[in-house]
Amino acid sequence: MADDTVREGGCGCGAVRYRVTGEPIFVNNCHCHLCQHQTGSTSVVNAFFEIERLELLEGELGEFHATTGSGGKQTLCRCTECGSAIWSYYPRLGRLGAGLRVGTMDDNGAFTPDAVIFTESKMPWVALPEGIPAFETTYNAFELLPPERVARLQTMLERRKAGEGG
Repeated sequence: MADDTVREGGCGCGAVRYRVTGEPIFVNNCHCHLCQHQTGSTSVVNAFFEIERLELLEGELGEFHATTGSGGKQTLCRCTECGSAIWSYYPRLGRLGAGLRVGTMDDNGAFTPDAVIFTESKMPWVALPEGIPAFETTYNAFELLPPERVARLQTMLERRKAGEGG
């Protein structure tokens, strides 16, 4: 059954608008020091989608490179006008999937995290939400996610291994 739910979002200044279709494969609330530095906040919430589900409607995204909490390199896609981070490409998925910044969505409460990660570096006064698994570093998505979302992730990983999404 295809999910054709459509949601939209954009940057802080309104120059960038995007559309995302369907539900994410997984959603993380990351508290690593790097996410704190990149956002100037306590953490970031990313919803991971196949890139085919994301559509840039208006504006331009500039690409910036940074290190992830797990040590890999990510490409941050930011509004070229105001610098708001919209989504990122991560090494494991290449450009086949993107981590959409949930805070940029018009309905930024649409997705609940599947996991809270890198709690070892969360700010000491941050309270973790009840009912959401929390991990000191990261977790195994294949053990946590439901089978239909694992299958979507596995498809992307197989495509990446075959050389797609460079």
